[in-house]
Amino acid sequence: MTRVKRGVTSHAKHKKILKAAKGFYGRRKNTIRAAKGAVDRSMQYATRDRRNKKRDFRALWIVRLNAAAREQGLTYSRFIGGLAKAGIAFDRKILAELAIREPQAFCAIAEKAKSALSARA
Repeated sequence: MTRVKRGVTSHAKHKKILKAAKGFYGRRKNTIRAAKGAVDRSMQYATRDRRNKKRDFRALWIVRLNAAAREQGLTYSRFIGGLAKAGIAFDRKILAELAIREPQAFCAIAEKAKSALSARA
């Protein structure tokens, strides 16, 4: 059986890890042993935070909608309830963008929500 030299494979693996650790501080960027642990942990953070980002943005949109709805004399809860009763199906991201960029359009939507609340009350 022939002998297999594995230096090329190891070197490629090490280069891959060190490339991923580029920008890290101290030994974590240039020592394979420290870099491997740091890169593994960074991948765990990346996986976790891809999910958390969705949560964070939804919370941000809700805060913005609450502020915009209160300017129209509604709370966030009553605003969303009024939209549901009026049959208006915008998601929170679009509504938050409208509140910031198109205040007149948001005002019209809020009026529809108000009228739907008063009609069914």
